[in-house]
Amino acid sequence: MNKKEKIVQSAIQVFTEKGVEKTTVSHIVKTAGIAQGTFYLYFPSKLSLMPAIAEVMVQLTLKTVIETVDETASFDEQLQQFTDAIFAVNKEHHEIQAMIYSGLASTEHLKEWESVYAPMYQWVSSLVENGQKQKVIRADSHPDQLAKLIIGLTESAAEQIYLYDEEFDQDIRATEQKRETLLFLMNALGYTK
Repeated sequence: MNKKEKIVQSAIQVFTEKGVEKTTVSHIVKTAGIAQGTFYLYFPSKLSLMPAIAEVMVQLTLKTVIETVDETASFDEQLQQFTDAIFAVNKEHHEIQAMIYSGLASTEHLKEWESVYAPMYQWVSSLVENGQKQKVIRADSHPDQLAKLIIGLTESAAEQIYLYDEEFDQDIRATEQKRETLLFLMNALGYTK
């Protein structure tokens, strides 16, 4: 792991433990085992870490999606597997997701979100293109735009459960939310077998 990766991993750990507001650069460099000056070679401030942390999470999410989605499955099965993967990542890493959103919203780095998400957009766009080629979903929309909508809806649905919902049994609510999300997506895409 290089020094920049150490900084990012340490920041994730310290932000999760202390919160973004209470964390200082000194806390991050101490956990990383590097000099404070080294931190500033890579990042001008603690909040400038947010795009790098978001990139780590997008890579983790994409890895989970790729491992979960069976390339030989039908389009509807792949979309369900994609939804399952997004919900699983949000369940496991909801603290980091909340931290990213709070950190990005309070900085000028929010504009970097689109470039951080580019690999995920590309993967979902390919899924949409395949569905259009198989003629199982409508072909009157651009795959890149649909990819952004699919990701946005699915992540938002998962976040509603794992970031905002205080109900006792999240697993039951998550199952219902996934089912409704998938049903909405299939209808919006004009899915036909």
